[in-house]
Formats: sequence, structure tokens, C-alpha cells
Amino acid sequence: MSAIIEVYHAGVDIIPKPDIYHSRPQLDFGPGFYISDIYEQAVNWALRRAVVLNGQPIINKYLLKRDELLANLDDKAKIFPEYDEEWFDFVVGNRLGQENWRLFHYIEGGVADDRVIVTIDQYMNGFYTKDYALESLKYLKPNNQICLSKQDLIDEYLEFNDSIIIDRL
Repeated sequence: MSAIIEVYHAGVDIIPKPDIYHSRPQLDFGPGFYISDIYEQAVNWALRRAVVLNGQPIINKYLLKRDELLANLDDKAKIFPEYDEEWFDFVVGNRLGQENWRLFHYIEGGVADDRVIVTIDQYMNGFYTKDYALESLKYLKPNNQICLSKQDLIDEYLEFNDSIIIDRL
């Protein structure tokens, strides 16, 4: 039997039927439906999105058949366990529109969050060398995000469980 994990999608809407069609281009792991297995990270993101979108922060909870999904994807899954050169090149390439994400249907790894994005932006704007940027990131423990970039994967392996409205502090 496959392990099923609880994952979270942060935003301002209840999303019982997630899709890839509302995604934006040039994100860390490309367009897709983003989830995380870290609840606190999802809460923080929901609070931020609520401010930007002037809405109510909501956490959508799902059950992900992760092991089964990964077993059926073969070489179409990519997992980045740390902020390393491979992760860096992948994220920077996607943010520059190179569409590295097209090689994979499941991508998991660190988030280019507030702690990280400044370093990436400084590199992309020519203020940091790649070596300096990587040195700056090597001591950070990555948060975690998962991007599903194929609708059939969402439909088959991701099941809506619940939504939680987060009180603003």
C-alpha cells in the first residue's frame, strides 16, 4: 500500500478541484499546482497572499498519494533535497523563462522564499556571482514545495480533504 501524505495549498480561495490552468509562468518550478507538506509554511504564505489580494487566508488540505505517484513517473519526477547548484540553475532558468520545468511532471524542493529570493535576484541582476550566491544559500534549511504540472496527476493522486480559514493575527 502506498504512503499517503497530507499537503497544503495556501491562498484566498477554497479549491476542492485543483487545476493547473490558474497557474502563473516563470515560478520556481514552472507553472502548475503548488502544495507543501509543511503546514506552517502554508499558513505564512496564505497570510501573505491575503494581504496582496485583500482576501481571507485559506489553507486547502489534500491527501497526496506521493509514493504511488512517484513510482509511476519514472524519470518525470525531480526532487531537490537542498539549495545546491542544480536547484539554483533550475529555479533561475525557470524565472528567466527557459522552461526547465517541461522535463518533469512532479518537482519537489526548496522554495525561493523571502530568505532566498533576494540572493537569486541579486544574481539575476548581476550583483552576485553564482559562487557567491550559492555560498550565501548553503547554510539555509530549505522549506518545501511540490509542483504538479500535469492535470491528470492532480486528478488521480491528489484528493481534497478540507479547508481551513486562518485568522489574521
